[in-house]
Amino acid sequence: MIVPKKPDNEDIRLTAVRKLELLDSLPEESYDSITALASHICDSPIALITLLDENRQWFKSKVGTNMEGSPRETSFCGHAILKPQEIMEVTDTTKDLRFIENPLVTDAATNIKFYAGVPILDTDGLPLGTLCVLDNKQKQLTDAQRTALRALGKQVELLYEYHNKNRALEQLKDDLNENNRILQEFASTVSHDLKMPLANMILTADIMKAKYGDRLDSDGLEYLNHLKQSGLTLSDYISGILDHYSSKNINEDYEEFHLNDLLEDIIDLLQIEDNCEINLPDSNLLIEGNSAALGQIFMNLISNSLKYNSSDKIIIDIDCTESREFFHFSIHDNGIGIPKDKQESIFNLFTIVADTDRQGRKGHGIGLSTVKKLVESMQGSISLDSEEGKGTLFKFTIKRPIPVH
Repeated sequence: MIVPKKPDNEDIRLTAVRKLELLDSLPEESYDSITALASHICDSPIALITLLDENRQWFKSKVGTNMEGSPRETSFCGHAILKPQEIMEVTDTTKDLRFIENPLVTDAATNIKFYAGVPILDTDGLPLGTLCVLDNKQKQLTDAQRTALRALGKQVELLYEYHNKNRALEQLKDDLNENNRILQEFASTVSHDLKMPLANMILTADIMKAKYGDRLDSDGLEYLNHLKQSGLTLSDYISGILDHYSSKNINEDYEEFHLNDLLEDIIDLLQIEDNCEINLPDSNLLIEGNSAALGQIFMNLISNSLKYNSSDKIIIDIDCTESREFFHFSIHDNGIGIPKDKQESIFNLFTIVADTDRQGRKGHGIGLSTVKKLVESMQGSISLDSEEGKGTLFKFTIKRPIPVH
């Protein structure tokens, strides 16, 4: 018996094997289906997907054996990875110097007489292990079987590549969640530390106006009003930031409520003026979902339709339909519309539609980004259709809850 040599790049190869993080992992159907196919196509009772660690050969997938692995020094695959671009085929192990007196050959429990293995390479061409077939009798693969074994080996390589990419995506997701957590804590801290001074500033402006208003001229009163309005704007801005970063998965907070009842409550809060007509859906649809989240979505969208509208008479049409999996909502206005060059980015944080709204106030670009986060938290999507000077149509969906039986 000849103990397999270590490749010249063994340190790098071992790093690649361990970076894959599949050693000692649980069985997976995607790998087991490949070994089953290899066994069938090559007419061999045993098929393995192996990973070569420093001192052992471990089986990621196996057919026809109960073994979990074997020492590397007695492995067939330890020899196979030495020529990464070739299939290693041993038609009679009892006549091959590398395997004479190998316990896998001489032991009656294993009795391996035939071996064929194709090295499995990573994206850098490093051999991680093999896809191999074994038999208890001497034989030789056909050309078609060798081609099939190579093709199945490529499928294992793709599975490894997808495994690495999925792990990278999971890590990225974890990093993003951590960043969002930090931002949420920051937003919460800012909200707490700034809102009280702002409240004091707004209250002080009201007190000064009430106590000294008769001593101030029109300019002085205007300054006080401007001071109060600036404080209220900044307070809304801070609240918007907090709402944006506290929007998370709320899809489990289900309740039943009627849509038009919710919309009427929102309209009351917005104190709609006489020159505004809001048309609610014809039917008061019963919704199953998160009323607070849906209310915030409509609050933002209706508020934007009011603020960014230069028409003498503001008209807002709201509709809702339902399908098997989703509720479908729409809100259409006759406002100023959204420029084409801003429609793709309008849901990004801090993107604003216009320099100022109907009252001459500058927006903060938080509302629509929060709307999108809320919609996506409820497993829905949102889109818009808009033309400058002719209004905007927002359409969005939220997923219906899965009934519990």
